[in-house]
Order: sequence, then structure tokens, then C-alpha cells
Amino acid sequence: MNKSESITELAKALVKFHSVMGKVSKDAKNPFFKNKYASLSNIIEAVTKTLNENGLSILQLPCIEGLTTTLLHESGEWISATSSTPVKDATDPQKLGSAITYARRYALGAVLSLNIDEDDDGQKASKPSAPVKTQSAPPKKVLVLKGDDIYNKIVAALAADKSTLNKALDKYDISEDVQKWIKAEVILAREDFEPTDNQLKNG
Repeated sequence: MNKSESITELAKALVKFHSVMGKVSKDAKNPFFKNKYASLSNIIEAVTKTLNENGLSILQLPCIEGLTTTLLHESGEWISATSSTPVKDATDPQKLGSAITYARRYALGAVLSLNIDEDDDGQKASKPSAPVKTQSAPPKKVLVLKGDDIYNKIVAALAADKSTLNKALDKYDISEDVQKWIKAEVILAREDFEPTDNQLKNG
């Protein structure tokens, strides 16, 4: 930002400007994002009378760096700032003009600290981001070993209700070898077990 050696009178006039300047309403709608915004012409119309009544005026000039906006006071005091006007194709007059208009709107609102009605974009930006939900790791299953207490309980339960190992596998970590032992003991423990001739021969 640049300024004149003194901005005392300009500062006083700016305070008076803000004491009477109200909100600037949004009169235009973005066709892509459907959000409303204040057009450049609407901002200029809203502020010109109050600026003039307080000996203030705005000068906006395109430059190599982008756009220079200067707030002038009738005393000769001034403050000035330059903002960039990025455009994909600077050789296209229509795109360049659109970029300059866009920059003028925001620079004018910034240098005068205007209240552009209900700024939806600002509200969205101020909202905290939603916490990212992380999936908690499943609880570690208890390892079942042949002959331990859980092993014996599983064998007894399966022998009593003739169910399968699926429920036990949901709760416990049972290796394939231990599963085979459980199945063998369950078969032996069930009252309706009748060994075949081959099983008797093989002991």
C-alpha cells in the first residue's frame, strides 16, 4: 500500500463515510454457482453519493501489475494499493475485461471496507471443517490354544448344541490345526457318536 505523506483529513472523512454508509445489497447472480453478489455498477451507485458528501473519490486504473485502486480526498491526501488480475488469456479482450471488472469489485469493497450484505462465501469459509471419520481397528481376537480354558468351553458348547465353529471364529482367533482338534473332540463328546469300522481299526 502507498499513501500521501499525511492522511489525517482523509482518515477523518473515511470515518464519517462509514458512519452513514449502510450495507451494499447483492443484485446479481452467478449462473454457475447460483450465489448472489454485488455487481460493480451496484457498488458504485451505492457509495458515490456518500463518498462525494465527504470529499472522497475513487480512482481505479489497470496497470502492468494488475489494477491500482486509489482513494482520494479533496485535501490532496490519498492511499493506494495494487492488486493482480489473473486471466488465462490476456490477448482475449472479453476475458481481460471480465478479469478487470472482477478485480475492481473486490478492490473497491476492500479499500472502503464495505459491508456487502450477507456474504455466503465468507460464512462457508468461516465454518470449521467437518471432522474426518476414521474407522477404528477391529478389536484383537483372543488366541485359542489346544487345552486352554476357552478351548474346553468351545468343545463343551459345540458338543451340547451341535452348532458349528462359526460363532466361535467370530469371537476368537483359532488356527486351522486347533479347529481340527476341536472338531475331533466334539465328535467324540457327542452322545450320538458311533465310530465306523475304519475309525475303530485306526484307533
